[in-house]
Amino acid sequence: MTAQVQAVRQFNRFFTQRIGVLDEGLLASDFTLTQARVLFEIGTRKICTAGDLVGVLGLDPGYLSRILQDFADSGFVTRRQSADDGRRTNLSLTRKGQKTFAELDSRSRRCIRELIAPLSAAKRTRLLNSMHVLQETLSSAPSNREPTVTIRPYRVGDVGWAIERHGQLYADEYGWNDEFEALVAKLFAKFATQHDSISEQFWVAEVDGERGGCVFVVRSEKDRGAAQLRCLLVDPKARGFGVGRRLVDECIRFSKSAGYREIILWTNDVLVSARRIYEAAGFSLVEELPHRSFGHDLVGQYWSLSL
Repeated sequence: MTAQVQAVRQFNRFFTQRIGVLDEGLLASDFTLTQARVLFEIGTRKICTAGDLVGVLGLDPGYLSRILQDFADSGFVTRRQSADDGRRTNLSLTRKGQKTFAELDSRSRRCIRELIAPLSAAKRTRLLNSMHVLQETLSSAPSNREPTVTIRPYRVGDVGWAIERHGQLYADEYGWNDEFEALVAKLFAKFATQHDSISEQFWVAEVDGERGGCVFVVRSEKDRGAAQLRCLLVDPKARGFGVGRRLVDECIRFSKSAGYREIILWTNDVLVSARRIYEAAGFSLVEELPHRSFGHDLVGQYWSLSL
């Protein structure tokens, strides 16, 4: 916990310095960060009261009252009694306040654009996804946002990731030994060095920009007219979003377009979730054979789907 607290503090120091909130005036203005936030909330809400600001910003009512009084004295804010509830006082920006807010908002957009413009498109996506994760993780309210799931062809680094995740995940969840990781490494190494890109492909699923699953298709060594689905994996953090189904659907679509007449696969009966995906996609169980592998007695299964 001590090291984790230190890591969060280090990030806070880095980030506050990077975005300039430690400057005497925010965005080269006469406003502090708190004052600018109050101005922003008033300027972007149709109806705003002091109570709304206390709830949203978590400010001390007395401190907020002094800020609002300064804004009123400076001609930025007006107070009007609510027509619906005489106990409420609505806050709004004056013309001067609207002009000041627009200038601050424009500077803020420009500063952020300058901050992220040097980054590549991939790094910007990774940054934004990480920000979503940070916001959702620290939010007191549960998020209803559906994660973004994408399926893409593999690129540099994906093979190593896939081998590591297979080895670790199957060891954690099924107790399989290093024989399984060695088998996966052999299969991926063969694909990476010998595959035909027209008839064989490897896909990676990303959930909010992070790897969450993978699968690949190769030509069957026993039947050249059949495609073989291999190494379907869905990481625990990516489960529940249809990742496995989408990966299998991509294999079927690709195999049809590549001219295969059938797609086959080998799995084990203990992999219940994977079997459900195959069944839902239309695969049929062809054969079951017991075997001793990866430190366990297993039942291997062969599945097939006519294309």
